[in-house]
Amino acid sequence: MEADLWLVVGLGNPGPDYAGNRHNAGFMVVDVLAGRMGGRFKAHKARAEVLEGRLAGRRVVLAKPRSFMNDSGGPVARLRDFFKVPLERIVIVHDELDIPYGAVRLKQGGGAGGHNGLRSISKSLGAPDYLRVRFGVGRPPGRMDAAAFVLRDFSAAERRDLELHLQVAADAVEMLLTQGLQAAQNVYHARPAH
Repeated sequence: MEADLWLVVGLGNPGPDYAGNRHNAGFMVVDVLAGRMGGRFKAHKARAEVLEGRLAGRRVVLAKPRSFMNDSGGPVARLRDFFKVPLERIVIVHDELDIPYGAVRLKQGGGAGGHNGLRSISKSLGAPDYLRVRFGVGRPPGRMDAAAFVLRDFSAAERRDLELHLQVAADAVEMLLTQGLQAAQNVYHARPAH
């Protein structure tokens, strides 16, 4: 087992039609991290795009499943097995409806909260106790269906500061890796959403 290797997985749906969707916030955050690592994602047999390298002084595998969101668990479990990463060093970065747009929250374990990607991952890993970095996308307006809302692109107003929020979420991932969950929660849970 790699004593210090972390697996950081961003969730989203593959392909250009989904690239700007709120549901792809996880992909967007790991793309920022890949930029910081100075590397490019490459296809991996686990049905994921993978980048191996160093981030914030830690050995990290960044990954984006090539499955659809609802089937994210299979690629995540295959990556865990291939890289031999223990559950407590698996970080899932995902969109979160129950958090205001742009806010970042971190936690370990818990339910799926209606998020099918998380449900799939918890089932495939056999436990929900992995770490989560949750990127707030806010609630749908009016009576709009939540599933329809997350498959829409960020609004023009949201896109104005989206890059800033993605950078903050990437900072939160780095702090999680270097200083642990409690320290990262203390910093990022205290930040106002805007």
